[in-house]
Amino acid sequence: MAIAADSGGYPHHINLARVYRGGERQTEILIRGLAEYLPRQRLITRRGMPLHTRLLDTDGIEVVPVDGRFEAFKATSGASLLHAHETRSAQVSCMRHSVSSTPYVITRRVDNRPRRDPVTRYMYRRAARVAVLSRAIGNILLDTEPRAKIERIPSVSSNFSSDEAWVRAFRSSLGASFIVGHIAALDQSHKGQLTLIDTARRVAERYPDVHFVLVGEGRDGDSLRSAAADLENVSFTGWVENVGDYLAAFDLFVLPSLREGLGSILLDAMQFGLPVIASAVGGITDIVVDGTTGILVPPADSVALTDAVVRLFQDAALRDAMSQAARVHALDYRPEVMIERYWQLYRQILPRLSQES
Repeated sequence: MAIAADSGGYPHHINLARVYRGGERQTEILIRGLAEYLPRQRLITRRGMPLHTRLLDTDGIEVVPVDGRFEAFKATSGASLLHAHETRSAQVSCMRHSVSSTPYVITRRVDNRPRRDPVTRYMYRRAARVAVLSRAIGNILLDTEPRAKIERIPSVSSNFSSDEAWVRAFRSSLGASFIVGHIAALDQSHKGQLTLIDTARRVAERYPDVHFVLVGEGRDGDSLRSAAADLENVSFTGWVENVGDYLAAFDLFVLPSLREGLGSILLDAMQFGLPVIASAVGGITDIVVDGTTGILVPPADSVALTDAVVRLFQDAALRDAMSQAARVHALDYRPEVMIERYWQLYRQILPRLSQES
């Protein structure tokens, strides 16, 4: 399917993040998927960041690298619709709207409270829609600006692939019969990895065959490695491209976040049939069915997290049941579901994006 491009331009996506994390992966998934509907899109992104190069191979995508908000604003000229994928992009979109009345959509992925100053409230109020990943994010945003027009559109699984030979070799290299995995930026104030390291310390005393693997890199990488330096049952991989290989190698996935807009990596874990243990915070409670697809625990509670890890390590039947339930639950978060939701949202805002057969 395709649309007839209108004379007023075509949709522009803006993502000015300085890193490539879950939000940037979701941006990439959406733009690639929308290429089925849209003959032309533009991505405005920060020069030298992964999004600058990752979408160059997609037909109909014009990638415009910029060095900051002023250049991004200039690149939005002629757009029929703007889609801002993080806060700096939302600011640029609001500026363009003020100048040329271009409608804009904001996707808000985080559950921290926005500033309540008049400019921020105006930015959310004037957006044609604010797509939020979870109920928690929506409630926080409405508390900041009650007139914001909210649409809940969760993140989706990334459809990672895996290499069976790599998985076998990796598991063999650890010499462990049970692998507890974690994939996230190494950021203690957000992802709570010290709780996971304390859990590994507690588990090591009784169950030496359980190994913990932390995949990712971030600002707290050095301090977290220091905290686990004396633990033989903890490994750090750094940043990796082959996320699917690691998910396929894990027996259990843990996300001990202190706050979380949604936790989209949990969707990937469930797609791979992994039971999950996660903190009962933010949007995580939207996607983890406690006792069915995984176990929810209080944040920063290493005792509760240890108990949950040991329980699933010891109970293979429970793991199998949760694994099957997780795979089924993940079907609700397929990429095509999100892509279709945004496509329909775009058409509500701009009816002249008329569909052709």
